[in-house]
Amino acid sequence: MKMEKNIINKAFLILFAVPSVAVAQEHKLPVLNYQYIDLEPFIDATTMEIHYSKHHQAYVNNLNKALENTEAANLNIEDLMLNVSKYGPAVRNNGGGHYNHSLYWSILSPKPQNEPSGNLSEMIIANFGSVEELKKQMNQAGASRFGSGWAWLVLTKDMKLVVSSTPNQDNPLMDVADVRGIPLIGIDVWEHAYYLKYQNKRPDYLDAIWNLIDWKKVEENFENAQNSHLFEKM
Repeated sequence: MKMEKNIINKAFLILFAVPSVAVAQEHKLPVLNYQYIDLEPFIDATTMEIHYSKHHQAYVNNLNKALENTEAANLNIEDLMLNVSKYGPAVRNNGGGHYNHSLYWSILSPKPQNEPSGNLSEMIIANFGSVEELKKQMNQAGASRFGSGWAWLVLTKDMKLVVSSTPNQDNPLMDVADVRGIPLIGIDVWEHAYYLKYQNKRPDYLDAIWNLIDWKKVEENFENAQNSHLFEKM
């Protein structure tokens, strides 16, 4: 009995002597607030299904794979983006794809608030002159992006609204971005976002997407960004 007791005591000592290991954070697809068909006629259901369940899911899968057994495995997506230059292309491309698409889905709605209001509306007018001018600049940024990429409305660290564009799956949070800040709107201009319906007419897609942009959600992004701790890390 004494020997068994000693064995049990040693087992407990070993168990509690093992240091705790941080649990890796598994990145997942965000839940959509609408069905694939709900964004028609502006985005067709087939494009939505392929874009969300195939393209975005692939970014998530590849990101988790790239982070497996690394020190970055327990970081959230924002912290990964803020210091993306520390990691390899797989994290930059797939992490960016995950972050960008998550924002994109969240600002789309079949029943959107069609115009900005309150503080955001005032800042848009102060920075761009009008909402229409903002849309014009966003559309130009998206249409002129050579190849694949994104158009952004960004709140910068000095509390200004700026329109920018990034290639591939880069975004303004990244420490490699030319214009850094917190994205409020991100519009996907990869061909997989629009080609089935609009073919090579990217400007038509950019005009149409404003029928789905939910300014209520953009206003939430704006309010959250103003007090965000992310600026301290830039």
